[in-house]
Amino acid sequence: MEDNIKLGNPVFDKMLFVLDRPVTEANHKDYRFENEELLQISDGVWAMPAYMKADDDFSLFFIITEIEAGQTVLAFSTGEKKGTDFSLSNPILTGQGLNLLTTHDKDRAAKILHFINQISKAAEGNWRMVED
Repeated sequence: MEDNIKLGNPVFDKMLFVLDRPVTEANHKDYRFENEELLQISDGVWAMPAYMKADDDFSLFFIITEIEAGQTVLAFSTGEKKGTDFSLSNPILTGQGLNLLTTHDKDRAAKILHFINQISKAAEGNWRMVED
């Protein structure tokens, strides 16, 4: 694995945050970010706003779900508005979402990275590099 993997570095795009346990109705409030709370948007899929501003068309959402390998991951989706319809993009890797956010708000990206790292420090998840 490469050394010096940092927010904003292209190699950070390959980083995925894996939770040690699934998010459920019983524990979803443990993952609150600021005043936001995870909402179950589909069976086994949880979402929460990470970045939304009235003066920016770009928006980013935390997505927590189980992947094919059986791991629960924290990824991101962008919000897409077409007319009055709003939808979320296909999920992107944790690092890729944070790097994308740095182009809009570096301080917010750093704050979200700190939030995720606090989950890691609490021994509830860890970072992994996704191989090509």
